[in-house]
This record gives sequence, structure tokens and C-alpha cells, in this order.
Amino acid sequence: MTTKNSEWQIPKPKKSVIDWLLGGDPAIRWQVMRDLTEEPDDCVAAERSRIASEGWGARILGLQSSEGNWGGDADARNWLCTSYTLLLLKDLGLDPSGEEARRSIGLVRDQITWPLQMGGRPYFDGETEPCVNGWILGVGAYFGEASGRLVDRLLGEQLEDGGWNCDAPQSRRSSFHSTICVLEGLLEYEKAKGETAAVTEARIRAQEYLLERRMLRSLSSGEVIDPNWMRSSFPTTWHYDVLRGLDYLRSAGVEPDERVTEAVGLVAKKQDQNGKWPLENSHPDRVHFDMEGVEGEPSRWNTLRALRVLDWYSTRH
Repeated sequence: MTTKNSEWQIPKPKKSVIDWLLGGDPAIRWQVMRDLTEEPDDCVAAERSRIASEGWGARILGLQSSEGNWGGDADARNWLCTSYTLLLLKDLGLDPSGEEARRSIGLVRDQITWPLQMGGRPYFDGETEPCVNGWILGVGAYFGEASGRLVDRLLGEQLEDGGWNCDAPQSRRSSFHSTICVLEGLLEYEKAKGETAAVTEARIRAQEYLLERRMLRSLSSGEVIDPNWMRSSFPTTWHYDVLRGLDYLRSAGVEPDERVTEAVGLVAKKQDQNGKWPLENSHPDRVHFDMEGVEGEPSRWNTLRALRVLDWYSTRH
């Protein structure tokens, strides 16, 4: 299907682009097979199982210390590095039921606690900031360590306008960055534990926060809040951008309406003449190695995520 408006269109992905994506890491290949080429479940599962033993996933697992963390000394930055790493393993799609994942997550569960100034609780019960707690909830739910206590905390911290902000209660205005992190965590929790009225209601309120602002604009002025949000990055860590927001809506099964049209168009217009999307806006947060090239070069991560967002929009709009 091709969806058009006056300035952009959504063509069917080129076979050469699909082949290029399938020539990447297992973490890319299995998601292409699931989301774009719709391969049989057993083929998708077989490809996914390779993440733990090949490529990026195996490299990341091999960097975990015997104490369960990533990134060196056990200081606050280290806890952050460990959280970024676990979030990345979830995004890669490491099979939670695999032996390697169970061993790795078991080390985190059994050996890591937050420093006292960050709450002092076991890792999967979270720390003090909703953005970080959103990652932890999502990672915990994905890997079988979901924390109901953490859900209750996040629901209690939702602001009146529908989102979250790590600067609350000093700030009563939500942050796109904090809100997308919590939304992803709550969605993963519901996938693992089933829908509940309280969590679903909180997610819908937060989705509306994004949609009312057309995924990137100030509600009061109508201006773009941050031009960097129009540039797609991976890994995203705590940073919001339009592609991340749209990919969440796709994953949540939200029906696209006119409030996402501008954001979808921004994504569509980034496609180059070869049908690929570039790497943009790399963040300075601690990651262990570069998964792709330099900014401006074609990005498999951005191409995969853009194609599945455009497919969601064109088939459900």
C-alpha cells in the first residue's frame, strides 16, 4: 500500500532494503522477519535465539561483571550504565527464556541494589526518578522480574497533565523524555502481566499527552519544543524523539489519527533515494561499542523502526 499526502508518501519497502536489513545483526534480522516480512513464528524464534551467542547481544552479555553490573566501579554512573545496557538488551530482543538471559538477569536480581541516596532497594524495585524507573519496569517485566511496587509508585507519580517528569514535584509540567520512558515500561508490564484498569488508564492519559501535542509541539504556543526530536537516534536511552514516540504507539496498538500525521511525515521524508534512513543525533550516554557507522550514514536500526512505523500508519490509518 502507498499512502500519500501533498508532501510525502509511504512506498512499499524495496527488496534491496529488506535484503540489506537481513544482512545485519541477528537483533535486526529477527525483528525484520517478525515485523516486515512476516515469516513463520518458528523461523523468527530461531533467528532470535542467535542474539545470545552472536553479534551485539553476545558482546554485551560478555561485558557483564561477576557482580552483575556493566560499566566498571559501583557508583551512580555505573548504575546508569547498567540500566542503559539492560534496556538495550530488551530492545535487541534477547530471548528472556534463554539460558544466557536467565543467568544475566539472575545476577542483576541477586546482587545489585541501589545506593541509599537512590532508594537502597533491590534493582528491579527501582530508584527515585520516573524516567529510570520506567526503564527498570520495562526491563523487569520483559525478563520476568516485574515489580508491582514499582508500578504503584509510577501510577502515583503521574502528573495532572497526563505525563511524568523527573523534576517533579518541583515541576508540575510533564516531560516528553520521562513520559515516553514510563509509557514503554507500563506497556511492557501489561504485556507480561495482562491489562489492568489502572495501568491502561494511566497509559491512555499519557498517550493523550503526546497526541494532544502532535508528538512534538507545545500545547500553548504550537511551536516545536525541541528540533532534535525530529532526528532519529538509537540507542535512545532516556531521550525522546518522534520516531521513538511513534514506535511506542505502534507497539501499543494505538489507532493512528490526524494528530500523528505531521510526525509520520517527518519520518517518511527522511528516507533517502535508496530507501534507507540515516543515523542521526547520537547521544553521549555510556554505551559499550558502536553498533553502526557515523551520523549521516544509513542506519539499519532507524530504517527498521521507520519502516514498521510507516507500515502501521498506512495499514491502520
